[in-house]
Amino acid sequence: MKGLKQRSRHFQMGFTLIELLVVVAILGVLAAVAIPNVGKFMGTGKAQAADTELHNVQTAVMAAMADTSSGNITGGAFTASTDLTISGNTSVGDFIVGYAAGGAVNGTYTVGTDGTVTQVTYP
Repeated sequence: MKGLKQRSRHFQMGFTLIELLVVVAILGVLAAVAIPNVGKFMGTGKAQAADTELHNVQTAVMAAMADTSSGNITGGAFTASTDLTISGNTSVGDFIVGYAAGGAVNGTYTVGTDGTVTQVTYP
């Protein structure tokens, strides 16, 4: 019987308390390093999205002006729900992918008569 008891202990597998504590400590250190970096990335992502959208709206205005061969336009507002028309029938929204479906533009922009775009708000 003694041999059978020793054999059954030999096949028992598991982790000791020390090993589990070491793993938990390592995970705690990794979390302490990673969590502040994730917060920084989330903040910069919104600022970069605003800059990218401003650039896209500026490009759309310039493309609409080039399409109509217009040097000056009637200035106005440009948002997701308010489109800007150049020379009667050319829409700035036509030059932004997905604008007709709504939601392609998140911010509010003003467009000057020379085509200069200014970002008023960005959520």
